[in-house]
Amino acid sequence: MTLINRVKSLPKGFILGGATAAYQVEGNTTVDGKGKTMWDDYLKKQGRFSPDPASDFYNRYPEDLALSKKYGLNAIRVSIAWSRIFPDGTGEPNQKGVAYYHKLFKQCLDDGVEPYVTLHHFDTPKALFDQGDWLNRKQIDAFVEYAKFCFEEFPEVTNWFTINELISLAQSQYIGGNFPPNHHFDVSSAIQAEHNELLAHARVVNLFKEMGCKGRIGLIHVIQPVYPIVDTPENRHAAALQDAFINRFLLDGTFLGEYSKETMSLINEILDKNDAHLDIQEGDMEILKKASTQNDFFGLNYYQNQYVKAYDGESGNTFNGTGDKGTSSFRFHGVCESVKNPDIPTTDWDWNIYPEGLYDVLMRIHKEYKNCKTIYITENGIGMKEQVPADAPDNYIFDDPKRIDYVDQHLQALLKARSEGVDVNGYFIWSLQDQFSWANGYNKRYGLFYVDFENQKRYVKSSALWFKELSDTMK
Repeated sequence: MTLINRVKSLPKGFILGGATAAYQVEGNTTVDGKGKTMWDDYLKKQGRFSPDPASDFYNRYPEDLALSKKYGLNAIRVSIAWSRIFPDGTGEPNQKGVAYYHKLFKQCLDDGVEPYVTLHHFDTPKALFDQGDWLNRKQIDAFVEYAKFCFEEFPEVTNWFTINELISLAQSQYIGGNFPPNHHFDVSSAIQAEHNELLAHARVVNLFKEMGCKGRIGLIHVIQPVYPIVDTPENRHAAALQDAFINRFLLDGTFLGEYSKETMSLINEILDKNDAHLDIQEGDMEILKKASTQNDFFGLNYYQNQYVKAYDGESGNTFNGTGDKGTSSFRFHGVCESVKNPDIPTTDWDWNIYPEGLYDVLMRIHKEYKNCKTIYITENGIGMKEQVPADAPDNYIFDDPKRIDYVDQHLQALLKARSEGVDVNGYFIWSLQDQFSWANGYNKRYGLFYVDFENQKRYVKSSALWFKELSDTMK
């Protein structure tokens, strides 16, 4: 099968990978001594969907890695489930959990699929979550100890990410309310969580360098460029406020080691309008500053942009967790209202499809954050409702031309930025295989490989065939 696409080749040495997260793929949430996460009791009480079996990656990782190798992937993003290593977040390690990750990493390396390993991907151990999660600075200490253990225990891993999507966690927990503890527009908690997560990241990066660990370390931000829906001074300011809250504050903290005067002016305006505050303690900024030059690479997740207009009414939001198109809304008092641009296509979950935004983000980081070194696109992809026929043979190939087109356009944006001097040298599709979604369950599929969640059978999608064609151009 020859597939027509815009991107004809990838550079030699380019990282082409698939992305996963422990809680979304492993299943087996109570097996071999794993402790509870912030999600287990919450999802059970909610009753909409279960994280078991997910994609049963805990048992089926050899099969998924064999597929990765066969279809040209040279890397995989995996995360360590903190509560598989330390069931309560601290204390004595669970040796069965440790042994599992050694087996997983060995299989990755044996198959020539380099593991890029994240320490925290939305799955705080419940014992720590119950004490305040990232709002409790004691969790930072626990995270540093957990990271130290992993660096010493897993020397076979040479590519580390500290925390995945700091803003998504803070925003979903304390603004949008679709992650536990389900607060809505708790602005103090959201901005404090952002700062404390940055501090945790910085302390771990500094530790990694002090320990003399081999390999590289960085973190992952999801960046959504924010544009005014109509170019007026009020809307431009609304876009600047939202950008500061979801992007700029985090990029400054990561790569400048400080929150610039302009950034804090915008953040303080948001805090003032929402009776909120941010607590920065003595010594925090020195830690951020020290780490700001020591990130070896940067993981950039990109899915969509935002269009906004000025808004001073009451805050409120509706989360689209079903794929019922047109049901989402977002209004943030004194910041912005999110609006749809009729010229921009959207997914069933109301996510904009705007590859130009990826180019804009890459160019912005390249120009504004000189401490940022190599960039990898660590997540990008499109979620869709997909169904393999019940009588499909084993060799059935599921045709997903929309995914090919989506990824193709975003790779084009990546390569354009690269041609203009941006050091971007890798792309991980979200996701490697169909997975469990935190807020959508099993009806939103992102994978290169289709998973029948009834029997865990894997089917190849045409996007995987296309990935193989692209991969072959790097040889």
